[in-house]
Amino acid sequence: MPIVKPFMNSLRFSTTAGAGTGTGAAYNILATTFTTDAGTAATAFPASPSYYNLYINGQIQTADNSATTTTAITIPDGDTLTAATPIVVEFVVN
Repeated sequence: MPIVKPFMNSLRFSTTAGAGTGTGAAYNILATTFTTDAGTAATAFPASPSYYNLYINGQIQTADNSATTTTAITIPDGDTLTAATPIVVEFVVN
């Protein structure tokens, strides 16, 4: 039987694709350009999340479409998105 963590918390961050920089595989969006669920400016992403979900224009993305650090999320070819496209990253931490 799998071990289930007794408490999990999710943290959501939102921005638009226009906040990103770079092109192709180097396209990334800094954590500081996101807002939190509380509507405040984010300072960093969680350091050790159990997992995260990326939503682009409301559609969940597969795991091979991004990578995160505490300072940014990299979305290869994200520069081809319309600048107003909403980006939401949900981190699940324990």
